[in-house]
Amino acid sequence: MKQLKFLSIFILSLVFASFHSQNNSDTKPTSKPQSRIEVIDFYGTHRCVTCKAIEANAKYTVNAYFTDEQKKGLVVFKTINVDDVKNIMIVENFEAAGTALFLNVIKNGKETHIDLTSFAFMNGNDKETFSKELKAKIESELKKL
Repeated sequence: MKQLKFLSIFILSLVFASFHSQNNSDTKPTSKPQSRIEVIDFYGTHRCVTCKAIEANAKYTVNAYFTDEQKKGLVVFKTINVDDVKNIMIVENFEAAGTALFLNVIKNGKETHIDLTSFAFMNGNDKETFSKELKAKIESELKKL
């Protein structure tokens, strides 16, 4: 079943790629010029306990430590279902095939994707460690904006 889902996404990706030229670099232009950090949790329709914990802990961290930055639009938390066809372009852009966690740092109209998926799976069930380390990563990137 998982292979069929992956094959479907792959075929749709090829179709979209034939209509759009792709930029495979890690830095991509964006239509929104405001510098900000997007904390993006990609997920599949069927999720395990760790996958659910990753979303909950990422959301907790952003809401607990970056309230002012959220109000200013400097930090944004997003969830994106990789199985939803309407999300195919962003899923393809981040190369997310299932649960994945990214920081999308947008500075001067350019996107830089920071893949935190390995970190998220290693620490997803430890709220304190996850939150402390994610907070530090976001703070580090905020200083660069």
